[in-house]
Amino acid sequence: METPQEPRWLDAEERQTWLALVSVLIRLPSSLDAQLQRDAGISHFEYQVLAGLSEAPDRTLRMSELAVLAEGSLSRLSQVVGRLEKRGWVRRIPDPTDGRYTLAILTEQGWAKVVETAPGHVDAVRTLVFDPLTKAQQRQLRDIGRRIMRVVDPDGNCPG
Repeated sequence: METPQEPRWLDAEERQTWLALVSVLIRLPSSLDAQLQRDAGISHFEYQVLAGLSEAPDRTLRMSELAVLAEGSLSRLSQVVGRLEKRGWVRRIPDPTDGRYTLAILTEQGWAKVVETAPGHVDAVRTLVFDPLTKAQQRQLRDIGRRIMRVVDPDGNCPG
C-alpha cells in the first residue's frame, strides 16, 4: 500500500508571489468592470463580446466560438447577447452553412458602441497594467502568462 505523498507546500517567497497574483486576478477584472460600467454602462464581459465580434471577419462569429473568445459559458453568453440584442448592438441568426449553430453579428449600432468605448477601456488597461511596468517587465509578464496558459490550457483553446 502506498503512503500518501506530503503536499508540496509553498515556501515564503512562493506564497508572496501567489498572493500577489491572486490579488491581480481578483482586483484587475473588477477595476476594468468598474471603468466600463461608469464610462459606457456595460460590463467587462459585455465589452469582451462586442470587441470580439468587432475583430471577427464580417463582425460575425458562431456563438460557441464567441463563448470561447469571451471566456464564458454558452448559457452566460446567450443571456448577455440577449441583453445586447435589446440594445440593438448584436443580432442572432441561424448559421446558413449549418443550422445547428447560431451566428452573433455586431450591428452598426454595436460597432459605434465599440468605437465609443474602446479608447476609455484601452486607457484603463494602459494605466492599470502597462504604465507601472517597464518594457522588459511587460515582455516578462507576457512570457509568464503564456507559460502558465500552456499548463492551464494545453490544447490552446483559449485565445491569447
